[in-house]
Amino acid sequence: MDFMSWTAVAGMLLLLFSLSLGWINRTPVTIFGLYLLVGIAFGPWVLNLINIDIIKYSTIIAHCTEIAMAASLFMTGLKIRLPFSAYGWKMGVMLAGPAMIVTVLGVMVAGHYLLDLSWPVALALGAIVAPTDPVLASLISISDSRDSDSLRLSLSTEAGLNDGTALPLLALALLFFKADDVPAMAEIAHWFSVEVLWSLIAGTIIGFLLGRGVGLIATHFRYSQSEFSPNDFLALALIALSFSITMMLGASGFLAAFAAGIGLRGAELKIQRRFPDERHEEDGVALPAELMVNPHQRHGFPEVNRVQSVGLGVGDALTFGDIVERLFAAAIVIVLGITLAQHWQPAGLLIAALLFILIRPAAVWLFTGRCGASTSQRLMIGWLGIRGIGSLNYIAWAWTHGMRGDEVSFMLDCALTLVVASVLIHGISVTPLMSLRKKWQD
Repeated sequence: MDFMSWTAVAGMLLLLFSLSLGWINRTPVTIFGLYLLVGIAFGPWVLNLINIDIIKYSTIIAHCTEIAMAASLFMTGLKIRLPFSAYGWKMGVMLAGPAMIVTVLGVMVAGHYLLDLSWPVALALGAIVAPTDPVLASLISISDSRDSDSLRLSLSTEAGLNDGTALPLLALALLFFKADDVPAMAEIAHWFSVEVLWSLIAGTIIGFLLGRGVGLIATHFRYSQSEFSPNDFLALALIALSFSITMMLGASGFLAAFAAGIGLRGAELKIQRRFPDERHEEDGVALPAELMVNPHQRHGFPEVNRVQSVGLGVGDALTFGDIVERLFAAAIVIVLGITLAQHWQPAGLLIAALLFILIRPAAVWLFTGRCGASTSQRLMIGWLGIRGIGSLNYIAWAWTHGMRGDEVSFMLDCALTLVVASVLIHGISVTPLMSLRKKWQD
């Protein structure tokens, strides 16, 4: 098939999914599950129309997944409007911190004793598959800035923060993998100071300051110039700057993107506190600024104020980021389905079963007892840990940073198989579980 033929196929698929989205949402299979099945159908197992090896193109996959994750993390941070005192934040920190570490260690032990992987490669497997995905978790993550659901907030903050835990552990696995024996203490100290402390602290601070600062400056300029035209580039600028600057400084770009979204939301909150308007309050609480403006009537405002300016900016950022996130997610998941034929490894299903049923639920239960969550909520969080594009990024990262060999290839095949299982199993189960939870609440 030539380029125009593939363009037509892509257009037909997009049209089909768009027209049938209402029916799709009423089925147990998520839209990402369907993307995956489309990829499998186009791949060697069924139609054999296209053959893509994501390991061979690991550099391209790494960059594409970075874009998708940075956009998704920025969007997640921008949607969170609750104060840091909300217990969903505490839950998210526990999930992304100690619960994540225990999950990685659990998978490492299982990989070593059940799959006969060396300890460094088993640790790499744990770091790759333990983090939950910020991109594919749209059905269980916070939906908009008014969403105060503690379950959604917990899962969203976990997805936003867990890269700060998983990536340093993957770097540690790489350090042990490349060492002939145990790495020297100087190397371990360098790893801890750079990959852990500097990466986490610098990534968070730089991202937050960029988001807050750019948000305040952009609002000032738009207000002073009475400029209300669409400005999608604000989101693109923040995503690109936060991710690239922190990465060039050796810090966590993913944490920076998440923090940039939180910072931009913080700018909106600061402007609303300085220029309150009782007309736009609900039960004494100011509504999100983006809900106070109509983006389709930008030149019809009876008055010009800073809240309208920041509301339009935040609204444009949400719209643009959502489009970028969905486009990249769809393309990457389809590619995942295509490449599955080359990397299918049944042993990955064993690790998937242990991770989904035992390891993650146990880790969640162990560290969330004092976070104020109910028993049912803790059980649901233990199950609703979808893996996806983040794990693909880590697979590409490991390969491009020198983790090579037959054992590593076997491990990566197991990880890819586990990701596919998660997309399908968690995708099928999330809708009925969330519906059941809603009935319990009612």
